[in-house]
Amino acid sequence: MDDRKDKPWILIVDDVEANRFVLRNIIADMGYQPVLAENGVQALKVVERHAPQLILLDVSMPEMDGYEFCRIMKDDVKTRDIPILFISAYDEPGDITTGFALGGEDYITKPFIQEVVQARVHTHLELHEAVRDLAEANRRLQASVNEQLSQMEKEKQRVLYALVSVARRNASYEEDHMERLQYNCKVFAQAMQLSPKYESIISDSFVETIFMAAPLCDLGNVAIPSEILSKEGSLTHDERDLMRTHTTVGAEILQDIIDDDYNDFIQMALEIAHYHHENWDGTGYPCGLSGDDIPISAQIVSLISAYCALTEDRTYRKAYSSDDTIEILELVAGTKFKQDLYDICKKIYRQLK
Repeated sequence: MDDRKDKPWILIVDDVEANRFVLRNIIADMGYQPVLAENGVQALKVVERHAPQLILLDVSMPEMDGYEFCRIMKDDVKTRDIPILFISAYDEPGDITTGFALGGEDYITKPFIQEVVQARVHTHLELHEAVRDLAEANRRLQASVNEQLSQMEKEKQRVLYALVSVARRNASYEEDHMERLQYNCKVFAQAMQLSPKYESIISDSFVETIFMAAPLCDLGNVAIPSEILSKEGSLTHDERDLMRTHTTVGAEILQDIIDDDYNDFIQMALEIAHYHHENWDGTGYPCGLSGDDIPISAQIVSLISAYCALTEDRTYRKAYSSDDTIEILELVAGTKFKQDLYDICKKIYRQLK
């Protein structure tokens, strides 16, 4: 049975044939598989075919010297971790430090002493293997941590969605309200990507994040009494003030989470919860922001949630048709909503649920 595949490959690069054969015999006696190259150009071709576990590299060679070969190897992410041991008759400190500066791991001087070569090769092979094992262990650990963090985020989302679901039922919204809001925000954001004004702002990541974050706009309603949320008549001044606090309450809930664990989903959800009742002309609440001071995520959810609300049954009215809804929204385009966003909505509203 050919067990060469299981043996470490040691690349020997030297333009002197006698040196190559001496090193070949030393490496073979160690039980490793020597591969020979006469210069740096030839060695690069060898490395392209099969990456060695270690390289014994002469410094002074025609066509491409050892320093240039080492630089090329260390500049390539695929080969930079292969240990390089310089071999040379030069033992001046400047020659040695040059090799180390280029990324070489060690320096063996000629003439070769078998025990020294074997010790250096063995040491650096073991070190290289240990570094690879450590990197793999770190990779597995990071993958495990990422999986746990991802699971924690999913649990966090489920808890937040459950709170929003309670608020939805208290307000007597339709059962599929959250799903419609999610879907419509995603469709609308994708339409914005096709606009030259927004293509650099609305990325694919933004689209997916707003899909997850949009339903949390009314998270703060969990703190609003159900009799106010579902009241059929007009709200009193005090009731209206209390109702408006759902924006700050929702933002505070999300801020408590983001303090410990920043991520795009929670950050966008916080912006949406806090600012989705701000108006383009500055007449909204809770901060009276105007124009593009209002986060674009909140502007999107403000417009789409208005569309969803008008096309759903309420305790005090029946749902409007999509055509009637877009006409109603046109009345407040440029004041409540940014005109550009309304124009996009008008083009694609038949694609909305």
